[in-house]
Amino acid sequence: MPSRSGLGKGLDALIPGGSPAGAGATQVPVDAIAHNPRQPRQSFPEAQLQELAASIREHGVIQPLIVSAAMGGTYTLIAGERRLQAARRAGLRTVPVVVRAASDQQLLELALIENVQRADLNPIEEAEAFRHLAKEFGLSHDAIASRVSKSRVAVTNTLRLLEAVPAVKQALVDAKISEGHARALLALTSAKAQEIALHRVINLDLSVRQTELLARKLSGRRPEPKKKPRRSADATDIERRLRASLGTKVALTHGRKGGTITIHYYSDEELDALLKRLL
Repeated sequence: MPSRSGLGKGLDALIPGGSPAGAGATQVPVDAIAHNPRQPRQSFPEAQLQELAASIREHGVIQPLIVSAAMGGTYTLIAGERRLQAARRAGLRTVPVVVRAASDQQLLELALIENVQRADLNPIEEAEAFRHLAKEFGLSHDAIASRVSKSRVAVTNTLRLLEAVPAVKQALVDAKISEGHARALLALTSAKAQEIALHRVINLDLSVRQTELLARKLSGRRPEPKKKPRRSADATDIERRLRASLGTKVALTHGRKGGTITIHYYSDEELDALLKRLL
């Protein structure tokens, strides 16, 4: 398998590659592990946690949690929030952990990397995490992109979602609209216009393209006119000569791999005359 650049480096450096929970891991009490204060994920569906808890009851915690040592024999979680919550629901008293040192910035980066790897974050949670990395730790969009193995454009576009009105952001969290819909709605500068457009998008089940057109309409901008393909002088001349020869309207469509000639007639008599000429 090809190595992952950027995205896997943080976790691969902390988690023993492919090791079972017992290899290189230490059992610590569940109650001694505090949540990662930099955890970007805020929503943990109960049904998924219960499903994971059932698996843990049967098989145990397969992959160790990553923690950093705190004061008084306690630990701060770096990666493994879902596993920790599910282990508590499964009634486990201890869980396997790998202890590593981590700064505040690394707490956020590694939790973000883990969630991005598992596609656990909704777009707004991801955007908030990117904002913390940019504002609190001074990372550029390029630097954030390299850490989570995304393009700089993707990071910038995700951060732009935070400019949407609360209703649009909540619809995105609830998966009622996509990121493409939200970005299209950002073209509307007033909160009221975004909310009106959002209501239409959801009720009419509009596509992203339809949402873009709606945003243009509500903002008063006219759709850009489609550019007509330029015709060659030869094609125009052939069309003119055919019209003169046949005595009726002729349309020539010419492309790289051929084309079509459309001959118009307006009565049965004209059709008969055209057939005699052509046949």
